[in-house]
Amino acid sequence: MSAEISFLDRLVAAGLTPIKFKPVADGRIHRFRVEGDKAGSRNGWCVLYADPVGHGAFGSWRTGESHTWRAESKNFMTPAELAEQRRQFEAMRRQRTEEEARVREEARSKAARLWDMTKPAEAAHPYLVRKGVKAWGVRQLRESLVIPARDAHGQLHTLQFIGRDGDKRFLSGGRIQACYCAIGRPADTLLLAEGYATAASLYESTGHATACAFNAGNLAPVARALRAKFPSLRIIVCADNDTQTPGNPGLTNAWEAARAVHGWVACPTFSESPQ
Repeated sequence: MSAEISFLDRLVAAGLTPIKFKPVADGRIHRFRVEGDKAGSRNGWCVLYADPVGHGAFGSWRTGESHTWRAESKNFMTPAELAEQRRQFEAMRRQRTEEEARVREEARSKAARLWDMTKPAEAAHPYLVRKGVKAWGVRQLRESLVIPARDAHGQLHTLQFIGRDGDKRFLSGGRIQACYCAIGRPADTLLLAEGYATAASLYESTGHATACAFNAGNLAPVARALRAKFPSLRIIVCADNDTQTPGNPGLTNAWEAARAVHGWVACPTFSESPQ
């Protein structure tokens, strides 16, 4: 089996199935649309070598994940071949670093341009009305709410768009890891939640400053960033209790985030299965 076919199989197995793209073993980094991502996006990336033994790396700019792959071989590699493979791995690492910096910068620039085009969010936006929350630091572009994702230094990295029907999407290539949307100014307690509606509801009901991390996997990175910025604050991670999802990712990631910053976890309980 060729390196390209084996590598493609590994991409699919990792959940990064390419759309209208086939890997090429040319030692160059390539971008592609991942199945399930929005049309026109190219969040997937990969680089592949065929010699001396097929090997490569791949990942997603959207999720931040990265993987390496090496073809199985029963042949021993010579010292020269091992040296060449090490050189190629270093080249892959360098290419990925340079490409990631370029992709992230493009997203930051686009986010800033779009943010400048926004207007104050309408209180009657269907999503806000349906969730029963106000627009805290949220703006609007045409019919979509626009949620800023900033790092702990206040740098805008990407934007989340929420449509009238609740459909959510991010700018392609923007950094999400450790970025969040802040609501309110912290005093002695800081709440951390996944989605904007949950974060806004918590702020409105408790008065405590709240950070929206956008997804469960980003809770721990955001918690660490907030702990570094606010070393003495009490941090409470407000979990989504995903009782209907195997492994309960909302609660599992909330506990991970709390342990990382010596914080607390608050979790809703249900007397019945949530509808």
